[in-house]
Amino acid sequence: MQVLIVGGTGTLGRQIACRAIDAGYQVRCMVRTPRKGSFLQEWGCELTRGDLLDPDSLDYALDGVDAVIDAATSRPDDPHSVYTTDWDGKLNLLRACEKAGVNRFVFLSLLAAEQHRNVPLMDIKFCTERLLEESSFDYTILQGVAFMQGLIGQIAIPVLEKQTVWVSEIPTAVAYMNTQDVARFSVAALERPETIRRSFPVVGPKAWTSDEIVQFCEKSSSKSAKMIRVSPFVIGLSRRVISLFQSTVNIAERLAFSEVTGGGVSLDAPMDETYSCFGLDPTETTTLESYILEYYETILKRLREMEADLDLESKKQLPF
Repeated sequence: MQVLIVGGTGTLGRQIACRAIDAGYQVRCMVRTPRKGSFLQEWGCELTRGDLLDPDSLDYALDGVDAVIDAATSRPDDPHSVYTTDWDGKLNLLRACEKAGVNRFVFLSLLAAEQHRNVPLMDIKFCTERLLEESSFDYTILQGVAFMQGLIGQIAIPVLEKQTVWVSEIPTAVAYMNTQDVARFSVAALERPETIRRSFPVVGPKAWTSDEIVQFCEKSSSKSAKMIRVSPFVIGLSRRVISLFQSTVNIAERLAFSEVTGGGVSLDAPMDETYSCFGLDPTETTTLESYILEYYETILKRLREMEADLDLESKKQLPF
């Protein structure tokens, strides 16, 4: 099966590409800048230059393709509104799939999108889900939450370096998931007929608040960090100010997502049926504890090695 992955250079897309290659699929990744996707080519993926806002490039990317896994989303440095990049681009992609006769479509969405339509990205995800449900595509919708990878820069590193950790004033439990595990579900969907024309939550084993994660990081690293709690009002005010400038509209739309992650409503869902339909073992899913512990073990080991190298170098400079 020839699979096109859209968003292959992203945090999730690259894991999907790797998983699909390992599963024996012929993988093509559509990228805006092939140079930035050279690592995908080294893994065995075929690269094609394309842009969701350029319909002609989509026709070429879909040539000979049997299925599409859509993991694309706008980036913070995109000059356009997410409604241009994500919504207009998604419409172009679905029209191109119809034109090319590609019927199998796996879409990476967000959990509880219908409850947060005032948030641009959630609104787009919700509308795309409805569009697929009303179409004739053999779709599978995976509704995720947040990735464990993001916690490294947001919490794990600041705690390790005794820096300030910024958290929401309103505790919100989030069932973070490793992108490698999300990739398992994305690729498994291609071979599971029972997932066709259905939506599934794809979330981690346990929902954690920011306070709980900070405490676990402090315990795991033997460090302590100062937390500053930011009120939703301050974030909302910042968003309104930033949205006044065209060049920062995308940033303002992303700030709106804080209403989801800091709204006090748990982002979690039961996963029994999801694991059953996808034929995957829940015991193989990464826990947040093991993910953070592995990170700290790796980085602390490296720091000790660097200190040992520095000590050795200093000793070499001694006159005796």
